[in-house]
Amino acid sequence: MSFIETEEQKGLRAAVSALGKRYNYIDYVLPNARRGEPLTELWNEAGKLGFLGVNLPEEYGGGGAGIYELALVQEELAAHGAGLLLVVVSPAICGTIIGKYGTEDQKQTWLTALADGSKIMAFGITEPDAGSNSHQITTTARRDGDDWLVRGSKIYISGVDQADAVLIVARMEDSKTGKLKPALFIVPTDAEGFQKTQMQMDIIEPDHQFTLFLDDVRLPAEALVGEPDAALMQLFAGLNPERILGAAMAVGMGRYALDAAVKYANERTVWKTPIGAHQGIAHPLAQVKIELELAKVMMQKAAVLYDNGDDFGAAEAANMAKYAAAEASIKALDQAIQTHGGAGLTEEYGLAAMLGAARIARVAPVSREMILNFVAQHSLGLPRSY
Repeated sequence: MSFIETEEQKGLRAAVSALGKRYNYIDYVLPNARRGEPLTELWNEAGKLGFLGVNLPEEYGGGGAGIYELALVQEELAAHGAGLLLVVVSPAICGTIIGKYGTEDQKQTWLTALADGSKIMAFGITEPDAGSNSHQITTTARRDGDDWLVRGSKIYISGVDQADAVLIVARMEDSKTGKLKPALFIVPTDAEGFQKTQMQMDIIEPDHQFTLFLDDVRLPAEALVGEPDAALMQLFAGLNPERILGAAMAVGMGRYALDAAVKYANERTVWKTPIGAHQGIAHPLAQVKIELELAKVMMQKAAVLYDNGDDFGAAEAANMAKYAAAEASIKALDQAIQTHGGAGLTEEYGLAAMLGAARIARVAPVSREMILNFVAQHSLGLPRSY
């Protein structure tokens, strides 16, 4: 497999781009975000066109392709300012984990619905007192007859108001200490004892963040995905796609900002010449272009490695791609605002409103500092620092 794209992949890019153009940032995404409304119409149409499930198995209604193709979908939507945060979560993380480790009934129930977007599954791992150290999560599951009782709390969980269920990461009650051996449970959002509270974030985004509290939520035996004492690889099966899709969203957002800057630099005339003719404008934009392309190549490398089963190689590349894409995206947006001058801060262009969303990529789904820790330890062989 190569990231020199096939005609089919190029065709997919063109089709997704056409959809993104119709649901673009200025006309659709930003108005929805200002109202605090999700991108439901875009989500539903992307699902009907088969874009949301392009990575899921054909026998469950998916496209039978890979994370490469799903990242392609995310990038092209984001290049029109219409990236879908829940693509990172529902088909990429949850769909991948269920596809690899779920029972046949779970696959029939969930993969078919995730593939066409008719159902959404959020992902719950982060906890208030665990932060980046997932080994310290305290959400626990215990047996009660044939059922499970899940108790704990989660924070910064995206899109719970849109989701039919949350894939909750817990640990067994009898292994509260030591290294995490994750147990994954499909928890319906209408389950008794499941409480969600919207967090008040200071950014303009169509998707909301939530804190969750699970008060002995009773789940049937079949809610467990995979093994109750699973190895971390079962969890990491979803985290590498998360980083790749996060990188794709950041690359696409950077492309959107760069396109806006280039358009303005070609049209805006001062002293009888377009401002794009001046090296003070042109060179920073050229540098942004280079850095975005470099991040994109690393993202494509990560996706190719993942789709070919090289999990560790994909982990290194996915972390590097996420780091590089976040930095390039923020730089692109900042330079786009600078290129517009005062206009870059106006409501008409919407670039300032996007800055907070771009900044998220440095923090989530994993901070750039933790990525640097990973690279220092695993790529360079330096002593572990945390």
